[in-house]
Amino acid sequence: MSTIKQLLGAAAIAASLAMGSAHAQQALRWAAQNDILTLDPHSQNHATTNAILMHSYEGLTRYGKDYSIEPALATSWQQLGPTQWRFNLRKGVTFHDGSPFTADDVVFSFERIRQPQGTMQIYVTGIKEVKKVDDHTVELILEAPQPILLRNIIDFRIMSRGWSVKNKSEKVQDYKAREDTFASRNVNGTGPYIINGWSPDQRIVFSNNPKWWGKKDGNVDRVVYTPVKADATRVAALLSGEVDLVTDLPTQDVARLKQNANLKVLEGHEVRTIFIGLDQHNNELQFSDVKGKNPFKDVRVRRALNMAVDRPAIQRTIMRGLSMPANIMVAPGVNGWTKELDAVKGADVEGAKKLLAEAGYPNGFEFTLDCPNNRYVNDEEICQAIVGMWARAGVKVKLNAMPFATFIPKIQKFESSAYLLGWGVATFDALYSLQSLVRTRTTGADGNFNLGRISDPKLDAIIDASKTEIDVKKRDALLREGLQMTADNAYYIPIHHQVRPWAMKKNVTTIHRSDDRPEARFTSIGGS
Repeated sequence: MSTIKQLLGAAAIAASLAMGSAHAQQALRWAAQNDILTLDPHSQNHATTNAILMHSYEGLTRYGKDYSIEPALATSWQQLGPTQWRFNLRKGVTFHDGSPFTADDVVFSFERIRQPQGTMQIYVTGIKEVKKVDDHTVELILEAPQPILLRNIIDFRIMSRGWSVKNKSEKVQDYKAREDTFASRNVNGTGPYIINGWSPDQRIVFSNNPKWWGKKDGNVDRVVYTPVKADATRVAALLSGEVDLVTDLPTQDVARLKQNANLKVLEGHEVRTIFIGLDQHNNELQFSDVKGKNPFKDVRVRRALNMAVDRPAIQRTIMRGLSMPANIMVAPGVNGWTKELDAVKGADVEGAKKLLAEAGYPNGFEFTLDCPNNRYVNDEEICQAIVGMWARAGVKVKLNAMPFATFIPKIQKFESSAYLLGWGVATFDALYSLQSLVRTRTTGADGNFNLGRISDPKLDAIIDASKTEIDVKKRDALLREGLQMTADNAYYIPIHHQVRPWAMKKNVTTIHRSDDRPEARFTSIGGS
């Protein structure tokens, strides 16, 4: 506790100096499990990174309180044709360094986000060109009609062209190569908060942007975000009043926190699915005792591993009810999800053994499971349980747990035979998951997190058709077909959809977000 007090105290001083003392300030002290990966808004499609950076970097559109599409850096838009959209940009907006926001910044940001070393291309998928009409008008030229364009571009964050050029940050940071750039360590957006500094694994401090074009619904002027890996330390900080909000609650403490008169707990499911990915590309499986072939290329092996997982047991014992056992790769609240598709069958260890024997592995085989230990709720404990379940089917698995910052470049470099990952759906549409996770990899957005390198031409055709189908019923049927095919072929092993309670002091008011992105602009702090 002394360490977190020191971090918060230093952060409060830094924020106070940055803000000055012109008016009374309301500071939100927010703690969660993991840190961001970078300050470069086009580098890593990582939920915590996006949740922090959205306070400073904005898109042309944004979500309102009810997830409806609202104007942001664009004030209005119109569709001029099936593949041509015109956006009228907000006038009088400045970046945090005082430079004006113009169409040049939108064009520059489009070219930047598409660079292959980043993982954010999904948010501009299907856009062929961004054309400047004048200083405050741009046109988006599409490759084909796009039914969810306005949702996709919410996380297409706009950077200052002049600032990026001045600071030699025209190129997106290559995170998996451990590259360090000016843009990965500094921020210059247009949003309601200015990020004053980031001390990795210690804190991030934001202060109010007095020149922001918008209006906040809350009264929070500054934010101190503290990543705290240890569950007990996060909870103790909340109970002692050292932090105001905790968004990564240990499942074992939720019931106790609900009973505390000084706290309140907001509950809701998250549109995030936790799953196991498998290498289905290499001809010889890495980190395995199988030589000369890859068992995961055999659908019987993948199905056997899927059948051996007892999801209700994980929900009951590890998650303490705070999860929804999953059969498909998207959660409730995501367009394409249905109760029927997501119905989970019980574990079948004997059936798994039979399939393994049919595939030529009557005595099982060995491989390594890579797992983060500070990213998702009970991530390492989930991996430990799955290792034990697979052992009952005769498969011997070595668990390799590590911090997320080490884990993510490892799997992005394909240095994994199997891994646990979580995938949240920023667009609330199943295409986001199918295109990122299942579609055959290209140099663009397709398959940019398909780290097992699945490749199924029939499934690709379904995914591609759903990108451009504007008939709602036909498109929904395509999404369901894609999710069903992914499940039938056991291309992934979905474990559960996270349920995400947040705990806060009684005087904190905020809106629970199923995308797990608390927004300071929707947050208020009242009297003690």
